[in-house]
Amino acid sequence: MIEKHFDISLIAGMALKEKQIQQNYRPIIGVHKWFARRPGTLFRGLLLSEFSDRPLSQAFFSANDFPGKKVADPFMGGGTPLIEANRIGCDVFGFDINPMSAWIVNEEICHLDLSAYREAVAGLLGGLDAQIGDLYRTNCPRYGDVAVPVKYFLWVKVLACASCAGDVDLFPGYLLADSTRHPKNVLICPDCGELNEVAELSVPGRCSSCAAVLCLDGPAKRSRCRCRHCGHQNTYPDAAQGIPRHRLFAIEYFNPARKKEHPGRFFKRPDAQDLARADQASALGKLAPWQFIPDDLIPRGDETNRLHRWGYRAYRDLFNSRQLLGLELGARSIAECSDQRVRHALATNLSDLLRYQNMLCRYDTMALKSLDVFSVHGFPVGLVQCESNLLGVAGLRGEAVGSGGWRNIAEKYAKAKGYCDAPFETVSRAGRKQVISIPDEWIGESRTGYRQRKVSIQCLSSEEARLQAKTLDAVFTDPPYFGNVQYGELMDFCYVWLRRLVGHDFEEFRGLSARKAGELTGNETQGRGLAYFAAGLGDIYRTMAVALKPGAPLAFTFHHNRLEAYWAVGVAILDAGLVCTAALPCPAEMGGSIHIHGTDSSIVDTVFVCRSTGVVSRRTLAEDEGHLVELVANDLERLKEGGVKPSRGDIRCIVFGHLTRMGIWALREAWQHELEPAQRLARFAKALTPFGDPDRIVERLRGAEPREFELAQERVPYGGLDEISF
Repeated sequence: MIEKHFDISLIAGMALKEKQIQQNYRPIIGVHKWFARRPGTLFRGLLLSEFSDRPLSQAFFSANDFPGKKVADPFMGGGTPLIEANRIGCDVFGFDINPMSAWIVNEEICHLDLSAYREAVAGLLGGLDAQIGDLYRTNCPRYGDVAVPVKYFLWVKVLACASCAGDVDLFPGYLLADSTRHPKNVLICPDCGELNEVAELSVPGRCSSCAAVLCLDGPAKRSRCRCRHCGHQNTYPDAAQGIPRHRLFAIEYFNPARKKEHPGRFFKRPDAQDLARADQASALGKLAPWQFIPDDLIPRGDETNRLHRWGYRAYRDLFNSRQLLGLELGARSIAECSDQRVRHALATNLSDLLRYQNMLCRYDTMALKSLDVFSVHGFPVGLVQCESNLLGVAGLRGEAVGSGGWRNIAEKYAKAKGYCDAPFETVSRAGRKQVISIPDEWIGESRTGYRQRKVSIQCLSSEEARLQAKTLDAVFTDPPYFGNVQYGELMDFCYVWLRRLVGHDFEEFRGLSARKAGELTGNETQGRGLAYFAAGLGDIYRTMAVALKPGAPLAFTFHHNRLEAYWAVGVAILDAGLVCTAALPCPAEMGGSIHIHGTDSSIVDTVFVCRSTGVVSRRTLAEDEGHLVELVANDLERLKEGGVKPSRGDIRCIVFGHLTRMGIWALREAWQHELEPAQRLARFAKALTPFGDPDRIVERLRGAEPREFELAQERVPYGGLDEISF
C-alpha cells in the first residue's frame, strides 16, 4: 500500500528532474498541449506502491503487469494517471467534462502506424511548401544568399493617434535580443527601425544607419503611448479601433549554408520583398473560400474578456492572413486523408500547432524563440508578437530548428507515439543520465502477442459515471486547481478548429464550445466560488468512493497558496465518507515556469491518500503545533534527500496538507454532510485552529536544519501498536 511503500526521496528526485524537461522523460505529453500536467513518475510511483509487493526502487525500473486491476480518474485532463496505469496493465476508466480532454487522451492511448503517419506528414509538408513555401523565405543581406527560410517574423502593434491619426508603434522596449545566446545585444532604432548589434546595453550608442541615439525603453508604458508625430498621449487598448493592426519590423531567419561560419543568430530588418510577401499572403487570403477557418465568436469569460478589450471578437481575428492561409491549406490536406487514424493524428497536430500560429505569441528576447500563447495559463495580449514559420525549419541534419512549425509538432508527436511502444525511465547516476528501457510494458488498448486491456474514455461529468459499486481497485487523479485558471475558456481556442475539421468523427464535438456549466474551477463570470468548488468536488469523490472496493485508495494531488482552498478539499473528502491516511509531498511544477518563476508559489503538491476503511499510523497524527512541525520537518528532509530545495511556498503547502489531514481525522466521526456548504467550510476551518497559526509554523521551519525538529518517536513501519483502525 502507498502509506507503507511510497518513497518520497526517490520519487521527488525523479519528479523534479522530469518537470525540468518533461518531454524527455515522458514524451507522451507531446501529443497535444494540456495544462499543468503532473509528473508521470509520481503516478507510476503511487501505482506501484499500491499494487506491487516489491520495494519501489526495484519495481520502478522493471516491467510490471497487473491484470484485472481497475483504475479510474474522474478528472483525467491530460491523462497522466490513466496512461501510467494503462502502461502497467491496468484497466482504466477516465472521465472529463471537457471534450478536448477526451480527444487528447484517446490520441495518447490509441495505437498509431508510425510509418503511415510519417508518410502523411511528408506529403502534407511537401504540398504546403509547393503552395506557400515562398511566403516563408527571405534573402540574407549579410552573405547575399537568396530564398533562405525565415524562422520568425516579429510584429509590433500599431495604434492610430487620436489626435493626428498617424501610426503609433506600441513598442514597450527596443531590445530585440540580448547577448545570452547571441554574441551581442540587438537593439531596434527608434527612428529608422534599423537593427543594431550592441556590446553593452549600458552604453548603446547610436544607430549605424541614421545616427539616432539608441535606447532600451520604448514609449508604450502602462496603457499609454505618446505619438512621435504630434506628441499626443494615447491610451490603449482601444476596442473601438477594431482588431489590432501590426507592423512587421524584424525577421530572424536561418541560413544553413553559413551556419557553421556565422556566430550567433541571423537577424534583419524586413526589406521590400519581405513586405511584399506579407501583402501577397493577405491578398491570397481575401480570395480564398474558407472551408475550415472557424467563424465562431469569442464568448465572454474571465480570460476571453481581455481579448474583447483589445477589439477581438471572433477566434479568426487572432491570426494574420499568412497564418490563416497556411492553416486552411493544411486542414484541406488533412481532410483528404483516407486513413481515419492518421487523419485524426494530423488533426491533433494542427490543433496543437495553433498555439504557435497566432498573433498572441511573443518572442523570448533571451531564449530567442517563440513563446506559445499558453506559456502562461491565459490570453496575455502583448505589444510585440512573434509569427513562426508555419512549415518549420529543417536544420543541417534534417532536425526541426526553432519552434512553432509543422516539423516541430510532427517530430514530437512521432516521438510520443514511439514511446507508447517502447516506454523507458531516465535516471541520473554518477552525474550522468541513463535511459532504462522497460520491455514488456506498453501504452495502448491492444498489441499483438499481449492480452487485451480495457480502456474507457468518456466525455462527461464523473457524477454521471456508470461504475459498479465496489469494483475499482484505485482512483488516482489531479483535480482542478481552485482559482481563475480557465482551461475550458483556453481550450476553446483549439476546439473551434478541431470541431470544424473532425467534428463529424467525434460525437463529443457536437457542442459549440468546450466550456461546460459544471466545471469546478473558480470563475467570476460564472459566479463560481469556494462553496461551489467544495460541493462539486465532494459529489464526485462520493461517486468514486461508492465504486471503490472497501479500503481501496482515492489518491489525488493538490496545492494552493491559500488555506481556504484546502478547506474545500477537506470538506470534499469528508462528504465522500473517506479518511485521509497520508499527505505526501512531491514536486509537481517547474520552478522556471513563467506563471511561477519569481513568485511565492509552490512547486510541491501534496498527495492526499484517502480510504473508506483501514489503519493510520499513530505517529502521523499530530496532537499540537509542535508535533505538526516535526511531521513537516520530516517531509522536508525527505525532499532534500531527493534534491529538492523547498521554498517558503513549498513549506506552506506542505503545512496546509498536514493541517487538512488533521482536520479530516478530527471531524470524521461526527461529520454533518447535511449542513449547507458554507457551514461545512466554516466547521472545517475551525477544526484547524488547535494547531496554531500556519504562517508561524512556516517561519519556524524556514532555514531550520531538519534534525532540529527530529520526530520524538522513532520511525516505525505500519504494523502492531503503531496502527489505529478506522
